This record gives sequence, structure tokens and C-alpha cells, in this order.
Amino acid sequence: MFPAHAGMNQHLAFCERQCALIHIEQVWEENRLTAEGRILHERVHGEESRLRDGVYTARGLMLRSFSLGLAGIADVVEFSRVEHGGVCLPGKKHRWLPFPVEYKRGRPKADRCDEVQLCGQAICLEEMLNCRIERGALYYGAQHKRYDVVFDGELRAETARMARRLHELIGHGVTPPAVYQKRCDRCSLKDVCMPQAPSSPPHPLIPSPQSGEGMGEQNGETVAATISPLHAVERGRG
Repeated sequence: MFPAHAGMNQHLAFCERQCALIHIEQVWEENRLTAEGRILHERVHGEESRLRDGVYTARGLMLRSFSLGLAGIADVVEFSRVEHGGVCLPGKKHRWLPFPVEYKRGRPKADRCDEVQLCGQAICLEEMLNCRIERGALYYGAQHKRYDVVFDGELRAETARMARRLHELIGHGVTPPAVYQKRCDRCSLKDVCMPQAPSSPPHPLIPSPQSGEGMGEQNGETVAATISPLHAVERGRG
């Protein structure tokens, strides 16, 4: 199973058709909201990693998870110095407890797509550092506020399910039909997606997420998505 970009899990949880348009059809359009999100991420990644008051803040940290088949870049991972537990960091003394932070332009969403993305980052870090991460945070620029996220069993299961569904969708290479929702009006791909236009029935090769079909282990033939527009997309989401 080839690794998919970690941000694709959030795209899928938000909208399967959006995910397919971006990562299968390689379509991308920018609007004011995505531009603001891109600028926010560029600013976060552009700052230097530093140690202050017992917390080492790492920016733009590369991530990967073999179990989820995901790879990507974390906005911020805060490593707090601890006396017990934690992990060792190259070139640093003491032990450190990792705490991933994902930056978003807007406000908290009604669904859990942002939490799924953050949990995927935590699972990547757990595999890379051989540790357990219980919590992380989502920072929303519109509110200048961050919210703690607990990586409980339910969220971990949803994150794993979304990762399996992501590889299934990319492997089939077929874009699902449009289903209009109010949030479509703010999507930069609305004019390309045309969610209010008449659509054909779902393709028979794409089982619905609720069906549970095709959600088992991949056979190693999953097609990897082209990464060319992903940096713009990842910085534009949220």
C-alpha cells in the first residue's frame, strides 16, 4: 500500500467528491478562504523551531504511518519536557512528550474531519517515536483559539476507517457523484463540482462509506495519488 498524503484523510472526511476531484482528477481552484488558509500555514511553517519554558516547538515535521498508509507534514508538534515517560529527541537531553497542533483558518466544524486529520498525525508520531499520544490541539485562526482533542478509541477507529476508505477511493480512481449541502457554497471547487446539477447514480465500483464493503486490508495494488498540488491544497483547507 503506497502512502497517501496525510491531509487527504481530512479532505475525505469533509467530502468524498472534493477529495476525488483534488487527488484523482488533480483539480484545484483557489478562493479567498483557501488563500487565507494557505497564508496561515505558510506563516506557521516559516517560523523557526525553538525551545522555550520547557517546551520544544517543532514546525514542519515530516510524518509517516505504515498502518494507515499516510505520510505528510505536521504544522506544529510541541514537545514538553517530562520527568517520566515521553521520548528521546536527537541532540537534546531529558525526555519529551509530543503534542501535535494543527492550524486551521476558520472555525470548528460540525463534523470531525479536522479531528480525523489531527488524530492521523498523532498515529504517525506514535509509530515514528514508539510512544502513546493521548491529546493534541486544533488552532482556529478566525477565533484565535485552540481546542484540545482527545485521541480516544472512537476517534482512532474513525481515523483508521477513513484511511482505508481513502485508499479504496484512490485505488478505484472514480469520482463519486455530487450531493449538494449548504457547505458546498463556500467550497472553492463549487463551479467545477456543480453540486446542484443533475447527477448520475453512484458508480457500482464505489461502495458507500456506510456499507462497510471493500474496507478490509488492501492487496498492495493501491494507486498512489500524485502529490503535485497537495502543498497548496493542504495549506488551503480549513
